[in-house]
Amino acid sequence: MSSRLDDARPKPAPPQEVRPQEVLPQQVPAGTPHLRPALHYTARDTWLNDPNGLVFYRGMYHLYYQNNPYGNVWGNMSWGHATSTDLVRWTEQPVAIACDDAEDIYSGSIVVDHANSSGFGSAENPPLVAIYTSAFKPGAAHEGTQAQSLAYSNDAGMTWTKFAGNPVLTRGSTNFRDPKVFSYAGPHGLCWVMAAVEAGEQKVVFYRSTDLRVWELASEFGPANAAGGEWECPDIFPLSVDGDPDRTKWVLVVNINPGAVAGGSGGQYFVGDFDGFTFTPDPSSLLDSPVYGTSGAGAEAGRLRECRWLDWGRDYYAAVSFSNVPDGRRLMVGWLSNWDYANSLPTFPWRSGMSLVREVSLETVDGRPALVQTPILPPLDNVHCLDSRELCGTLALPEILPGTAQVIDAEILPGASDRCGFRLWEDADGGAAVLAYDPAAGVLSLDRTNAGNAAFHPAFASVESAAVALEDGLLTLRIVVDHCSVEVFAQGGKVVLTDLVFPLPGDFGVSVFNDGGDAIIRTLSVSTFI
Repeated sequence: MSSRLDDARPKPAPPQEVRPQEVLPQQVPAGTPHLRPALHYTARDTWLNDPNGLVFYRGMYHLYYQNNPYGNVWGNMSWGHATSTDLVRWTEQPVAIACDDAEDIYSGSIVVDHANSSGFGSAENPPLVAIYTSAFKPGAAHEGTQAQSLAYSNDAGMTWTKFAGNPVLTRGSTNFRDPKVFSYAGPHGLCWVMAAVEAGEQKVVFYRSTDLRVWELASEFGPANAAGGEWECPDIFPLSVDGDPDRTKWVLVVNINPGAVAGGSGGQYFVGDFDGFTFTPDPSSLLDSPVYGTSGAGAEAGRLRECRWLDWGRDYYAAVSFSNVPDGRRLMVGWLSNWDYANSLPTFPWRSGMSLVREVSLETVDGRPALVQTPILPPLDNVHCLDSRELCGTLALPEILPGTAQVIDAEILPGASDRCGFRLWEDADGGAAVLAYDPAAGVLSLDRTNAGNAAFHPAFASVESAAVALEDGLLTLRIVVDHCSVEVFAQGGKVVLTDLVFPLPGDFGVSVFNDGGDAIIRTLSVSTFI
């Protein structure tokens, strides 16, 4: 749970004092149905941020998330809830774990306690146990601190009971939060491991337990690599490298705000080993010293680009993975926003959404293991295909129709092109979000400065970029365009770039272009999701 920048966020009030925001009739903003995503999850009419407690259980995926049940700005933090059987179509459920007079409910995770080690269920009906951060309010016994607490469910995650003995782990800290818990089998037997953060110290702290109630400190990691802001929402999991089960590495994800490579919020990761107590990063995963610079040009900004980033765009944050997924698949989802402007997004009545769910794997890239991300997509209809052809100037593609999402799959040989790519959400005056590749520089960029409504916040208009190497001269892109966001997966998901864009009604145009020189479209298809 992100909790920095108190001056930028409304202070949460006790539930009995909270009411939906009262607005004079002339102040009520018009709804923005043209911005409601077709593929990405949004709450019906409230605020959401970090995904929490992601778990698969009895055929159902559960997405819990930070939610303000009373409005569409940050505050009154509770766990919202949505369910899905396919990771694409989500059904909003009632609030799962609500704030009260004593605490706000910050981020955390859920485990299936198969052996009933917690005692909250039975062998026949194992409980789901949520481990969350209690942010204690004035007047509470632990006022002003953040500590880890438990809630449990005996009806497959639909209703929750807070543990009477909360909190189960406190350090007397104001910034101790975001527990990710998983089971670990090692030489010392089966145990639970918690990765949480001391956010302001840029540290991940590891704890161990046999019953989810009593915890012992195991180790600490950090600061390392990007350390210019608070560390939040950690995750840690094993993955085989190149699909080889005999070669397993551990991935430690640490989200950071501010101080990400594109500005504001973002997620970095480390690859290494974990023995149930200590995470040891590979030397190739570490910079020689942490990077504390957060913006601007120069050496610090350059070193920031040497870190390993989940996403090179502005709008993929607090990403964590599902637990208990069959077949060992590792599925992640992030918050589709950035704390630089999150409270000001021009949508109504909802505000903020989730990214697509991404399946992640480890592949050897440039001699070292690196994360590769593949979006989970539904069957797609109305596929429009172009034959192999030279790309000269601009070629119009099917428009982005209201109520639909669009997936563009392209293989392009840039050749001697000066610049080639796609124009998205084109308007009648030539404005668009421009996704462009510069072959000489080997850089993929996304420019949203002249697309739709980019003036609602001074920090929003931006150009993001990432290094992308051609493979046998080929640029491969999967572009998911969904009303107010674009997620770009380059070279099979080796590089990912995600940005929000807020087109105006009627901004439907899409085209592929080449500026100067010769470029060839090897394959190109445009598919539609309704």
